[in-house]
Amino acid sequence: MIRQAKGRTPRRPPPKKPSSNQKDPVGVYCRVRPLGAEDVECCIEVISGSTIQLHAPEGFRTNRNGEFRETQYSFKKVFGVSVSQMELFEHVAKPLVDDLIHGKNGLLFTYGVTGSGKTFTMTGSPGQGGLLPRSLDMIFSSIGPYQAKRFVFKTDEKNGLEIQNEVDALLERQRRENNLPAPKTTSRQKLDPDIADMIKPEEAYKADGVDEDSSYSVFVSYIEIYNNYIYDLLEETQEDAIKPKPPQSKILREDQNHNMYVSGCMEVEVKSSEEAFQVFWKGQKRRKVANTCLNRESSRSHSVFIIKLAQAPLDADGDNVLQDKNQVVVSQLCLVDLAGSERTGRTGAEGTRIREAGNINQSLLNLRICIEILRENQMCGTNRMVPYRDSKVTHLFKNYFDGEGKVKMVVCVNPKADDYEETLLVMRFAEMTQEVEVARPVDRPICGFTPGRRHRNQAFKEELSRKLERGGPSDRDMASLINNLVHDIPPLPSCELTDPHDDITLPRMIEALQNRYKIRLQMIDEYNKAANMMKSMLQEVDSDRIAKSNFTQEQNDKLVEKDRIIQSNKMEIERLEKITKTQEQKIDILQKTTKLYEEDKRSLQQELETREQRLQKELSDKRRLEQRMHGVVTDTQHKWEKECDRRVNAKQLEMQNKLWVKDEKLKQLKAIVTESKTPGRPEPPPRQTQPRRPIREERIPAKRSASPSPIPTATPVRPLHRRSRSAGGEKWVDHKPSSSMDLGTVLQPVIPNAIQVSAPTEKTLSKCDRYVLTHQEVASDGEIKTKLIKGDVMKTRGGGQAVQFTDIETLKQEITPVPSRKRKSSEEKRANGDQSDGAWTDVETRCSVAAEMRAGSHMGPGYEHRGITKRRKP
Repeated sequence: MIRQAKGRTPRRPPPKKPSSNQKDPVGVYCRVRPLGAEDVECCIEVISGSTIQLHAPEGFRTNRNGEFRETQYSFKKVFGVSVSQMELFEHVAKPLVDDLIHGKNGLLFTYGVTGSGKTFTMTGSPGQGGLLPRSLDMIFSSIGPYQAKRFVFKTDEKNGLEIQNEVDALLERQRRENNLPAPKTTSRQKLDPDIADMIKPEEAYKADGVDEDSSYSVFVSYIEIYNNYIYDLLEETQEDAIKPKPPQSKILREDQNHNMYVSGCMEVEVKSSEEAFQVFWKGQKRRKVANTCLNRESSRSHSVFIIKLAQAPLDADGDNVLQDKNQVVVSQLCLVDLAGSERTGRTGAEGTRIREAGNINQSLLNLRICIEILRENQMCGTNRMVPYRDSKVTHLFKNYFDGEGKVKMVVCVNPKADDYEETLLVMRFAEMTQEVEVARPVDRPICGFTPGRRHRNQAFKEELSRKLERGGPSDRDMASLINNLVHDIPPLPSCELTDPHDDITLPRMIEALQNRYKIRLQMIDEYNKAANMMKSMLQEVDSDRIAKSNFTQEQNDKLVEKDRIIQSNKMEIERLEKITKTQEQKIDILQKTTKLYEEDKRSLQQELETREQRLQKELSDKRRLEQRMHGVVTDTQHKWEKECDRRVNAKQLEMQNKLWVKDEKLKQLKAIVTESKTPGRPEPPPRQTQPRRPIREERIPAKRSASPSPIPTATPVRPLHRRSRSAGGEKWVDHKPSSSMDLGTVLQPVIPNAIQVSAPTEKTLSKCDRYVLTHQEVASDGEIKTKLIKGDVMKTRGGGQAVQFTDIETLKQEITPVPSRKRKSSEEKRANGDQSDGAWTDVETRCSVAAEMRAGSHMGPGYEHRGITKRRKP
C-alpha cells in the first residue's frame, strides 16, 4: 500500500538568473501638464526631449533662506505640453501591445501628485482617447479576423484557460443566452457623450507579425484597491434601495505558475474595442472619486484594468482550434492608474478623506520602499527580502518585477509652484526607479505545424463553394452517359419499299428490331440491377442514418445528463465558494477579535507588571520601614537602658554622699564626746597658713573635719560607647557618603588608622577589621542628627566580605541660650551656693568640665554638662 504524502505547498524553483544582456531597465517617461489659468508661476522647464529642469519658486526660495539650486532630471523621453495623446501612445503603450499580441506580459502605470493628469493620460476624453482605449483599439484591429467564437476559450477561475470544442461552445452560448438577460446594445454607448468618438479612424494602429495560424480571444477585468482592500468593479450585485449591501473585498492568490491573481474577479470576454471600452466605462462609474481642494474629481483608489489575451494554434487542417491546453499561450497587459499622493493640509481632507489619503500615501510609500530595496539588491549585490506583501499594489505586481514582463511608468507632473515640494519627491522616486532592471521575458515556443494552414483552408473552402454554385459538371456527366448509351443501340436500316417482291428490306428491319429489343432487355436488366443496387444502398444509408440518429439522440441525452451534472457541480461549487467566503469573513473577524484580545492581554500584562512592580516597591518600602523602625526601637531601648543606668548610678552616688555625711557627723559627734571626756588636754592652736590670692570663680570649701574628705567620683560610662575602642590597633573603614554635610562643631568623631571612602568596595573591606558609617538625618526639632553605625567585617564562605553591625552612636547638636556676662561676687556665690554654666569663665574650670552623651532624656540625644571642681594642691 502506497502511503499518501502530506499535502505541502510546492516550493517555487529559484528563477534562473539572466545574463546582463537579458535585463532591461524600467522605462520611465515624464509628461508635463499645461499650467492652469489661475496659476502664474511655473517651476518646471523642458530642456530637451529627455531632460527637464526644476527651479524653486519665489516663496520656497524665501523660506529656505536662498539656499536652493536648480536640479535636472533625465528620462527615457519627456512629453511637453503640446504633445498629443497619439504621440504618447506611440512611444509608451504601442510596444507593450505588440508584446501582448506576441505572448509577452506588460505593466504600465501612471504616477504623480494629485491633480497632475494621471487619469486623463490613462483614459482621455472624447476626441482625445488615452492609453487604455487606444490599446484596446490596436488589439482588436490586429486580431479581429482571427478571433475564436465565444466560449471556445473558457476561464477556470484559477487564472487559467480551458479549450472547448465547437459543440460545447455552442451549447454554452445557448445556455448563456437562455439564462442571462439580453445584453445591452451599443446604441447607448454611442449616445453616451463621455465615451463617444474616443479615437478617430485615422489614428488607429495595427500590430505587425500577427500569427495567422492561431485563434485569439480577449478577456478584460477591472478592479480597484481602496483602503488596501481589493474590490471588483464589474461584479454584478443585487441593488437594494432599502438596505444596500456593501461590496465584498477580494483576496490575492497564487496560481500553479506562482503568478498572483485576484480570486473571484469577474473576467468578461469581449469581441470588439467598443464592447471592451463599454465594460471599462461601466466599472469606471463605480470607482471611488471625491471632490478636494486640489482636484474636483480626485481618485481615492488605485484602479487596475487587466487585458488578458488567450491564443492557441489551429489544428493541421487549419479549421478548428487545437484541443491541447498546453499549447494555449496567455499574456496580459495591466494598465494601472495610481491615486495621487497628497497632503491633507493642502487638500482640506476631513474624516473619511483623511483615512483615504493615509492609505494612499502608505501604499505609495511601500511601492517606493520595494523599488529602493530592488535597486540596492541589484547595485550592491545584497539579498534583502523585498516587502511586496506590505501593500496590495506591490503584492499584485510582484511577478512583473521578478521578470514576468516589461514595466513602464509615466510620471505626470504639474508645473505650478504650489506642487514644487511634492514634485521634487516624485522626481527623486522616478530617478531611482530608472536604475532598477527587470529580466527580459522569454519568447514563447513555436508550434510544430506547417505555417499557412488557415490560408489554405480558406482557399479550399472558397474553391469548393464556387464549384457548388456553378453546378455544371454533374449535368454534363449525366448527358454524356446517356449519349454513350444511345450510341450503343444499332441504327435502323432503310425501310423504303420500292418493289412488292422485295425480300431483303423487311428481314433486315426485323433483324434490326430484334437486336434493338435485345439491347433494350439488356438495358432493362442493367437498370433493374442498378435500381436494386441503389435501393439496397439507400436502405443501408437509411439504416445508417437511423443508427446515427439513435446515436445522436443517445449522445444528446448524455450531453443533457452531463449538463445537469455540470450545473449541479457548479451550484455545489458556488455553494462551497459562498461557504468559503463566509468562513474567510469569519476568519477575518476572528483574527481581528484575536488581535483585540492580544492587545487587551498585552495591556493587562503591562498593568499586571506595573502593579507587581508597585507591590514589590511597596514591599521593599515596608521592609525598609520595618528595618528603620526596628533600628529606632533598638536606639530607644539603648537610650532608656543608658538613662536607667545613669539614674541608678546617680542614686547610688547620692546615697553614698548621704552615707558619707552621716559618717562625718558621727565622727564629729564622736570627737566632741571624746574631747568632753578629757578636759585636761589643751586645744591645739590653729594652724597658721599663708594667705593666698583667691582665684576667680573658685568655690570656697567648708571647714574640714578630722576625717579625710571623700574623693568625688565621675559619672560611670558604659564601655560599649567608649571611643577608645576605635583608637586601638584595629583598622577601620570610615564610610562617609559624598552627601554628608560639615556641621562645623568643635567636638568631632576622630577615628585613627582608618581608610576614608565614599563608597566601600570588597577590596577595601578585605584590608580592614571594623566598619563605621556616618549617616546624617533631620531630627524632629529640625536639627541635623549624626549617626555612627559601627560593625565588624567578616569573611563569607564564598570568599567575599560581609559587615555585621554591632552598635549605633548618635550625635546631636543643641543650641543653648546665652547667659548674662555680669560677674558675680564670691560672697554672693558663697551665699547662694549656685554654680551655673554661665559662671564658669576661667580656663581651669572650663577644662574640668566632663562631657557625656545623655541617653533617654526628655531633650533627646545631646550633651549634659556636669561641673566638677578640681582639687587644688595645698
